[in-house]
This record gives sequence, structure tokens and C-alpha cells, in this order.
Amino acid sequence: MHKENTGDAPSAPTPRVRHHRKRNFDAVAGAGKPNGSHLLVNDKSKYKSFLIRAYSTVWMIGGFALIVYLGHLYITAMVVVLQIFMARELFNLLRRTHEDKQLPGFRLLNWHFFFTAMLFVYGRILSQRLVNTVTPDKVLYRLVTSLIKYHMAICYSLYISGFVWFILTLKKKMYKYQFSQYAWTHMILIVVFTQSSFTVANIFEGIFWFLLPASLIAINDIFAYICGFFFGRTPLIKLSPKKTWEGFIGASITTMISAFLDLSTGWLQCDPGPLFKQETHALPGWISNWVRLDAVQYWNSYTSNLHLLSKRKEAFYFAAALERNFCYALCLGLFASIIAPFGGFFASGFKRAFKVKDFGDSIPGHGGITDRMDCQMVMAVFAYIYHQSFVVPQSLSVDKLLDQIITSLTLEEQQALFTKLGQMLQEVIGS
Repeated sequence: MHKENTGDAPSAPTPRVRHHRKRNFDAVAGAGKPNGSHLLVNDKSKYKSFLIRAYSTVWMIGGFALIVYLGHLYITAMVVVLQIFMARELFNLLRRTHEDKQLPGFRLLNWHFFFTAMLFVYGRILSQRLVNTVTPDKVLYRLVTSLIKYHMAICYSLYISGFVWFILTLKKKMYKYQFSQYAWTHMILIVVFTQSSFTVANIFEGIFWFLLPASLIAINDIFAYICGFFFGRTPLIKLSPKKTWEGFIGASITTMISAFLDLSTGWLQCDPGPLFKQETHALPGWISNWVRLDAVQYWNSYTSNLHLLSKRKEAFYFAAALERNFCYALCLGLFASIIAPFGGFFASGFKRAFKVKDFGDSIPGHGGITDRMDCQMVMAVFAYIYHQSFVVPQSLSVDKLLDQIITSLTLEEQQALFTKLGQMLQEVIGS
């Protein structure tokens, strides 16, 4: 009898513990609530959460607008900071305190791989721009060019050192945990860091290609929440129980309208450089005394015809601009409203798999940084591919060649190219 009791005693609490964890997850995810009570329209505390979420949104939009106003470098710094916070949230998702205590310094290995990847990716994107920035300072210029020359070797050495570090820290009875952390770190680098790095590439293609996709995703998120908050009745997808068809459709319509308004009102237009700005120059009065009257009359007739042609040309360019903006708005708006939300669905399924409500709690009412950047990453990759495939001219032109020379060649290479072109021109003129 005593044997039977001792055999049953340890097994009794086990099902209760597992059942308790499952109920907690259902409460967090809203999966076990009947009659659609998990929807926002049926949430009794929805107005409180709405105010908290609205307050955080106002602060985020204000800070974002200020950083965009400051320019490229500040936007790039913002993206880097967001990537670090996202990595921290995702690293912590699989942390186990007991195992980490037995592996001192193991957390540093994750960050070693992360910053090595950051050095590699941003080194490839910003290398030549950095060289052109430090050109006036000869000492700094030589240092930067040397680092860029051996950039790939430096990054590879850092990665291999991390790999060796990982092998040397393998500990008996901890292999499974350590290898899972190693795979998890590389998954974060591939899926999260690589995708979000396209945002920086878009910034240096023109702030327009960063700001328009990012603003469309923000508008889609805001109006999906608002439409679901007031009108949501029909669940959209089981992975995210609070998402509704009403919110999805309302956000899609609003996003498409916003895309067309953004491109038609011109508030996203960039300022042209001084070379492309029209200027009027007045000739001295004494020149007109040297010009015969018939020549002046002929010139007036010629300029009036030229003015008519320029008006027709302006109308043609205006129609072409409208067509171009329509294509931009249609493609980016459709992707932001229909495809990009699947990044959020993927994140929702991911959180359900790990039995967490949010990736973090750094933004009141929203969760973590990753919760707000899931759709942005998908949109950034599409915007970059769309720009490179359909916007950047594939044929060579003088302006495109000059831009490639300035951004891709060092100062010495530019001087060598200039000298070589001069010699070739002299040979052509001499012959």
C-alpha cells in the first residue's frame, strides 16, 4: 500500500501543472473565449487600452517625424537602435535562466554574431559613402579606405572567432540548449536583421523610398485597429483572434487612398539640386542697343513658339508623372494593405508557438519593438526590390555613370579615370 502511494504521489500534480499553463496561454491569446468575446468590440476594457495605445502612437509619430526632419544619418541611427532592441527581445524569447547561469558569458556570443552581421551588412551599404565623406582628411581617408579594403576579411575573422568560441564553450548536458541558441541566433540574423537592413538601403536611395512604405504600413496598422475597434465582428484568421475582416478591409481602403494622396499632393517630393532649378538672368541694357529691330521681332516670334512647345512638353511630363505616381501608389498600396499584414500574422503565430502575448513591453499598449516592426520588414524588402527592378533606369546615362563614379570609386580612382578620359579625348581630337 505504501509503495502504491509513493508511486502515485509524484504523478498527481503533473497534469494539473500542464493544464494550468495551457489555460494561461488561452487567456493570453484569447483562444478559449466563446461567442467571439475576444474581439475588440466585445472587450469591456477596450477604451482604456485604446487611450493607452493612442497616447503611445502620438509619441511615436512625433518622434518619427522629428528624426525624419533631421535627415539620413539620424534615420539610419534610428533603424540601428530599433534592430538592437528587436534582437534583445528575440534573444530573450528562448532564454532559460537556469541554463544561462551554468554558461557564463554565453549571452555575449549572441551579440558577437549580431554586431558582426551588422558590420558586414552596413559596411557593404555605406562603405563608399563613408569614403566620400572623409575625403578631405587624408589621414582619416587612408584609415577608412584600408578598413574597407579588408572589410570582408575582418568580418569573416570575427565570425570564425565566434564559431570557435561557441565550440570551446560546449558543455556536457547542455548541448541541446547551446545548439538551439546558436540556430536561433542565426535565424534572427537571416529573417529579422537582413530584412530590416533593406530599410537602410532604401534610405540612401532617397528618403522618399523609406518614408512612403513606412508611412503606408503605419496607416494600415492604425486603421486596422480603429476599424476593428468600432466595427469588427467577423474574425479574420485564427492565428490572431483579434484581427477582423472589417479591420482588414477598412485598413486596405484607407491605405490605398493614402498612397494616392501622398503621391498626388506632393508633400513627399524631394528638393531638386541647384543644377535642376530654373533661374532667370537679365542681360545688360546696352546689349539691346546693338540688336536690330527685325532680329528682336524674330526672336519674340521664336520665343512665343518655344513657349507653346514648352507648355505642351510640360503637359506631357505632367501626364507622365501622374501615370508614374499612379503605378507607384497602386503597387505599394496594394502590397502594404494585402501582403504586408501577413508579416503580422507570422509574428502572431510565432508568439502563439512560444506562448507569449507580446515580444516585449517597451511600448505601452503595443508590446515590444518587434510587434511594431513585423510588417515594416516585409514592406522594406518589397520597396527595395520594386525600386531596383522598376524605377532605377536599366540603360546607362551620363547622370547614372557620374553617380556610380562618385559613389563607387575612391578619390585616386576618380583622378585616374579623369586622366585616362583626357588622354583618350586628346587622341580622338588629334586624329
